[in-house]
Amino acid sequence: MKVKTFTSALQIFQAKRELEELDSIVNRFIEENAVKKVISVSDTCTTDDNGATIGIIRVVAYE
Repeated sequence: MKVKTFTSALQIFQAKRELEELDSIVNRFIEENAVKKVISVSDTCTTDDNGATIGIIRVVAYE
């Protein structure tokens, strides 16, 4: 099993576009690396000192 981490900054009113771009990056990685089996995908948000969401981390476990 291998694990790959992807990150993306999130800006106010831009999250939908940024999440679509993150999806594209992950899908391109899967295609370019001929990943046959994705075991899990997990997202978590990062926050600033005030608790506002400022980024996302996506972890993909695959074979």
